[in-house]
Order: sequence, then C-alpha cells, then structure tokens
Amino acid sequence: MNPLLHIHQLGVSYGGLRAVDDVSIDVHTDRVMGLIGPNGAGKTTTIDAICGFVPKATGIIELAGRRLESLPPHSRARAGLVRTFQSVELFDDLTIRENLIVAASAPRWYSTMLDAIHPNRRVTAESVSDAIEMTKINDLIDLRPKQLSHGQRRIVGVARALAGKPKLVLLDEPAAGLDPDETDKLGELIASLPKRGIGVLLVDHDMTLVLDVCDDITVLDFGRVIATGTPQEIRGNQAVIAAYLGSAHE
Repeated sequence: MNPLLHIHQLGVSYGGLRAVDDVSIDVHTDRVMGLIGPNGAGKTTTIDAICGFVPKATGIIELAGRRLESLPPHSRARAGLVRTFQSVELFDDLTIRENLIVAASAPRWYSTMLDAIHPNRRVTAESVSDAIEMTKINDLIDLRPKQLSHGQRRIVGVARALAGKPKLVLLDEPAAGLDPDETDKLGELIASLPKRGIGVLLVDHDMTLVLDVCDDITVLDFGRVIATGTPQEIRGNQAVIAAYLGSAHE
C-alpha cells in the first residue's frame, strides 16, 4: 500500500550546518508513526520543513500522491497536512467552539474583506462537531482559553488541528507538561485517529506515550535517521540506546 505521507531525502541547511540530512519517512493512513531523538536531533526542523515553514528545504514531500514541496504552508494545510505547535496559541477573546470554527474555515485572499461585511462566514459545522466529539471537550466549548488548564489547552490544540479535517496531522510535543492521566487520555485520542482515516506523525519526548501508541518509530540523531522499526525493535536497537544514553554499553 502506498504511504499517505512520503518524505524522501529531506534536507535542511543553515549556512554550513546540516540540520536535517537526507531524512526519509513514510506514514500510512492506518498507522501512527513516531519521530523521536535526543534534544537537537532535528525533529521539529523536520516537521517545519514538511509543513513548508523552512525556506529552501530539499527533497520530496508527497501527500496522498500529490507533491507539496513547491507549495506554501497554507496550501499544504488545504491539501490536508495539518500540524500542532509546541506553544498552543488560541484566540483568548473567542470561546473554544469559536476557536475551532476559525480553524475549520478555509481562508482565501478575500476572507478578511468578507468577515468585515458578514462575520459569520459559512463553515463546515460537521468538522467542528467531529473534532469536539473526537477530543471529548464538550464541557469546554463555551469557555475561553484563559479558563482552561494547561492540559486542556493542549487537547484543544489537537481539536483545532482536527477541525480542519486533515488527511494527516503532525503532532509536535503534544504531551509536554501533561500529567499522567492527561497523557493517557491523549494517547487514547492519538491511537484512535488512524481508525478514523487520519494519519499521524507524532513527535514527543514522552517515551512511554510514544512506545504505547506508535505502530512505527523513526529515530533521528544529528539530523540523520539512525533507526526505523516497530516499538519492540526500537527498544533494543543499540544505535538508539547509544544516542540516548551516550554508549551502547550503558
């Protein structure tokens, strides 16, 4: 089966520094792919490059058979490639439901002018309802972001990504700052997405979460792929152990 997301020989350079070096990743619709590595390994840079936030990235980026590397970030999002960010920025003057409605809208060049004339822009109510149902935030939708805990804001950040009805969602450190119960609920949500036809590429430092929810894992170190395999294969990979602990012996 052809992958939903096909990344081939992705490269990112900053001057003489090769931050991402010939990274290749395949993500399938029915599987959760984890992307892990020590601090500074190039994980977020890889995600940024896939989404179009890194100028002059090289390599092939293909979603559902469509080449994306020449497209700007908003066009990649319209094609179905949506991401979350480590910092969850919500519109504080809007309710959670209104935040999701904004995310569900597909903006065009004339959207700002249209909002000035008719602010209740037509959106897909079904996509917002689906995002609320998937993330189980029904009790939060009439609140404003300042009324939420850190963990609740994280879940709303995922709901906002899902409201855009993505083909694939890239989750960048979604479990950062969550307590164990919140992390468990997040893991259940992530594991459920492929069953709904949504591919997942997960970047996180919480190894318990990654090993529990991912079907496949790709490991980066110094911008290069050092291992790809199932969680069981990654657990015992000596190159991965060395990258995290400093030596294969340890």
